[in-house]
Amino acid sequence: MPKVKTNRVKYPEGWELIEPTLRELQAKMREAENDPHDGKRKCETLWPIFKIAHQKSRYIFDLYHRRKEISKELFEFCLDQGYADRNLIAKWKKPGYERLCCLRCMQSRDHNFQTTCVCRVPKHLREEKVIECVHCGCRGCASGD
Repeated sequence: MPKVKTNRVKYPEGWELIEPTLRELQAKMREAENDPHDGKRKCETLWPIFKIAHQKSRYIFDLYHRRKEISKELFEFCLDQGYADRNLIAKWKKPGYERLCCLRCMQSRDHNFQTTCVCRVPKHLREEKVIECVHCGCRGCASGD
């Protein structure tokens, strides 16, 4: 007889402190994914999803790196389970990327003239004062703003 596989995840100590917030953000994510996109541009339908993914990653990043309220074990667990974006958090640790909205905004292959996104340009250097990123809807994530 084959073994029965159980998919029980052992949650690290401190999980009960961050679980309600993560569950709430997951519910918002499900709502954003199922939200009708009538009358919106194709790119605009993904903006709420990018925003919530950014919120989840920033929440976990701040708890570990800024406030030091969760353990390294819990932080790694959240990254491994997909509650936060490991690559985005790695960029936030580097100077000049502290406020980066998404990884797509810094990839030059996705933009005209092989540059970064317009939301990465500091506000005082912009020709237009009000802009929105085509990829994620960000209005400015340059660290100098």
